[in-house]
Amino acid sequence: MAVVQFSEEKLNKVKEIIARYPEGKQKSALIPVLHLAQEAFGGWLSAETMDYVASLLQLQSIEVYEVATFYSMFNLKPVGTYLFEVCQTGPCMVSGSDQIIDYIKNKLGIGVGETTSDGLFTLKTVECLGACGYAPMMQLGKHYREHLTPAKVDEIIAECKANANAN
Repeated sequence: MAVVQFSEEKLNKVKEIIARYPEGKQKSALIPVLHLAQEAFGGWLSAETMDYVASLLQLQSIEVYEVATFYSMFNLKPVGTYLFEVCQTGPCMVSGSDQIIDYIKNKLGIGVGETTSDGLFTLKTVECLGACGYAPMMQLGKHYREHLTPAKVDEIIAECKANANAN
């Protein structure tokens, strides 16, 4: 197993993040450092990665696990190239998110929390993304996809496949 370690550039970024907070309050840097780790180590946080973050911030591993398991923005297992995070809370649900989730499951042949066999897509349900007026909606990377319909989902999947083939 490879040793988890940031590049020198990322390590300098961690030091910069820690320096934002008063001495002895490095735990305040946990969420931004977890984001950095997830980005640097394949889009998810392994136990080894979380232990590494704990050592950098001089925390107990359990303190890192508590935060990483609480927030849906952290992935605790490998995810596909394209992560569909579909909002499933009240306003989205009454606007049809359950039907969109079912459509995506059937279209991609996966369940919630699963990844397609080609590694392209992962479907995840999440709590409120704060875009209730645009329901049903999902987050794809750093972007929201709003007012989802089966036709819009088909377009998004086609767009993702085209981008994957272009790379």
